[in-house]
Amino acid sequence: MPVRTVLVGATAVALSVAALTAPAVAAAPAGDGPHDATRRAVEAAVADGVPGVTATAQDGQKAWATTAGVGNLGTGEPRSAADRYRVGSITKTFVATVLLQLEAEGRLSLDDTVEKWLPGVVHGHGHDGRRITLRQLLDHTSGIFDYTSDDDFARMYFLKDGFDAHRYDTKKPADLVAIAMSHGPDAAPGTSWNYSNTNYVLAGMVIESATGRPYATEIRRRVIEPLHLTATSVPGTRVTVPRPSSHAYSKLAWTTTVPTYDVTRLNPSIASSAGEMISDSADLNRFYRALLRGDLLPPEQLKEMKTTVKADGIRNGRYGLGLIDRELSCGVHVWGNDGGIHGSASSAVTTADGRHALALNFNGDWSGDSYAVIEAEFCGE
Repeated sequence: MPVRTVLVGATAVALSVAALTAPAVAAAPAGDGPHDATRRAVEAAVADGVPGVTATAQDGQKAWATTAGVGNLGTGEPRSAADRYRVGSITKTFVATVLLQLEAEGRLSLDDTVEKWLPGVVHGHGHDGRRITLRQLLDHTSGIFDYTSDDDFARMYFLKDGFDAHRYDTKKPADLVAIAMSHGPDAAPGTSWNYSNTNYVLAGMVIESATGRPYATEIRRRVIEPLHLTATSVPGTRVTVPRPSSHAYSKLAWTTTVPTYDVTRLNPSIASSAGEMISDSADLNRFYRALLRGDLLPPEQLKEMKTTVKADGIRNGRYGLGLIDRELSCGVHVWGNDGGIHGSASSAVTTADGRHALALNFNGDWSGDSYAVIEAEFCGE
């Protein structure tokens, strides 16, 4: 996938015991019948050029994991089922969950304007925060320009020379929004679906405005700690990924016919609340299962989150509030999100009842088909 698109790669509700318990899981041996199709799809991704893949499925109380390829191109060390990795836009589901919890608590409304919570921030070149609601931020119908589509930003962070010079830069949310405001909007608010990472940078800023605490603090205390997501973190400006983890690789170019570079270390503030989080597959399964079961949101807010709009560009999918609904070839619907950031492409999905979940990660951002792995797990023989 083009590197420019990779950034695109909790307290109000009591938690059930099931949401708090998930067995430790190690990669299973070959010949694990119910998941043979998934294993083959994972191996196919490596054959397609991905350095390595890790995937974990949870079906009821049964957990299963598989890996393929390597986590370190230099040493040949294999990937691990316990790998932590950058999850990119999967962060958006966490952010949307917190905003919906705040709505459930009566502290804000999704029909509030952005201007109400962030006066004067969305302004200029046709942008007008008085005409955009929080809901439109969350379902990407705001029309706000995506700051990662800015040509200067792309040269600085997605191409080799710029990345080498700027990989450790710190960007504040206001800096990222200012980049977007230097362009005109993609569309008038509410008229069409246009994916924009700027929407979720603003959503994170709204959380801080409404609570007086950074969005990262709210995610930790409302989601990460109650669910005991021990591998999940909001790194801020920390450039490393906690162990156990694999290296992450990118081409840092608009073509794949160039050398491969190690991009493991970077300052994720360039993604902010649109995509900076780190997790592992077991934690992501636990999070999405708890979310879809209603352990994190009351029924009204979960219904809002699952109210989708047509989303051109998402394969067989519609977009809700930080949540994608996909209908697979066998008729099964899975809910979740995809996430990409330099050297890391991830997907995490679960059935609507929260019973059957899958999370996976590629440690390369230029090849592989995560959709094929999802199809294999839920529709494979």
